Amino acid sequence: MGLKLPFLLEDLKFNIPVPYTPHVDQQLLEVTKQKLALARYPEEQTDFGEKDWSQGAKVSRIKQLADFWKDQYDWEAEERRLNDIFRHFLVKVDVPGYGPLMLHFTHNQSARPNAIPLLFSHGWPGSFVEAIRVVLPLTEPEDAKDPAFHLVAPSIPGFGFSPAPSKSGVGPNVVARAYKILMTDVLGYPKFVTQGGDFGSFITRAIAIQYPALVRAQHLNMFPVPPPTLWSAPYAYLRWCLSALTYSEFEHEALRVRRNFEQDQSGYLEEQRTRPQTLGFALGDSPLGLLAWFVEKLHDWGDVHEAFSDTDIITLVMMHWIQGATPGLRFYREAFGCGKREAEKTFETYVSVPCGVSMYVKEQLHCPRDWAAQVANIHYWREHDRGGHFSSLERPDLFVNDLRSFFSSPAVMESYARH
Repeated sequence: MGLKLPFLLEDLKFNIPVPYTPHVDQQLLEVTKQKLALARYPEEQTDFGEKDWSQGAKVSRIKQLADFWKDQYDWEAEERRLNDIFRHFLVKVDVPGYGPLMLHFTHNQSARPNAIPLLFSHGWPGSFVEAIRVVLPLTEPEDAKDPAFHLVAPSIPGFGFSPAPSKSGVGPNVVARAYKILMTDVLGYPKFVTQGGDFGSFITRAIAIQYPALVRAQHLNMFPVPPPTLWSAPYAYLRWCLSALTYSEFEHEALRVRRNFEQDQSGYLEEQRTRPQTLGFALGDSPLGLLAWFVEKLHDWGDVHEAFSDTDIITLVMMHWIQGATPGLRFYREAFGCGKREAEKTFETYVSVPCGVSMYVKEQLHCPRDWAAQVANIHYWREHDRGGHFSSLERPDLFVNDLRSFFSSPAVMESYARH
């Protein structure tokens, strides 16, 4: 009950993509509504107002969304929309150091012969659906002067329609190798550019670290680099020490948001990176629990809340409910747990490929530009006073404009010319 694929892993040939029409088992949809109808809600304490989310997700909002999911949400219509907007495929890849994995990916090719191959890497609690508002303007821009892209948006194994790995070990580095095979061996792009936020930022960095000759440029909308030290970046460190005098209003707000995340909003990360399977029993069996877990993040990490309709929210949750939530939680253990520090290391290594960064004011983990310059060859930097963690959904206009500007810039074009 859940993710139903038309093929078994062993039935597929390596590196041969197969067209795929996403479909969810009807029994799961029926059971989900039954569970929502039987849900039990906590009681709110009277001294916390309707706009005070400091204890977590508000009961009234979760109840409203749960009722919408149960009585009005139309998954079949969403299936049709996802199938209309994206071209879906499944492929089996043999990942060095791990073994076979099946990937779901979307591949929307531009009609332009000079279109740039672009790998879009999502994160948690997101999915490939985060590309839904940018795929058309990126692949088929209205203005002939704007660059066009062949957009490839894969699903991390265990997210959305990518089957969960049957054994451990799939973290950012393994996913980076899988995506490299997808871009070069499966789709035949000898060089490409990348974009990532959340987990996608770690995966994007891991690809450039492992395959610097293939990645022509990378764009990030989250940059969780460690603070500068007197040894790593003396000027940035001294400017930080004198930040009361030297930092802009935007930089002060960026660090305030980051401190608030680290002090008040990162408890989920500790649980997911240490005991994801225990948490998975609750979130993987209760649609109400998973809904509340996600809506808290959308509320706290987002800025343009009107960008999310009730249907948008439930579809984002569905991308994890389909496989019972646990695979997405386990990715935190692979990335941050087990003493490996796999994700953190990607932002402790200098990456020389041209890098563009878009900083949205309510992104939880961003930084001043001179912090980022410790580990990246920054050629493009934009600060936006509206927008949050889910920038491609909240501010698709700014997101698209930044990608167009950076990936058509002289630094990126020169990178292509040199190879």
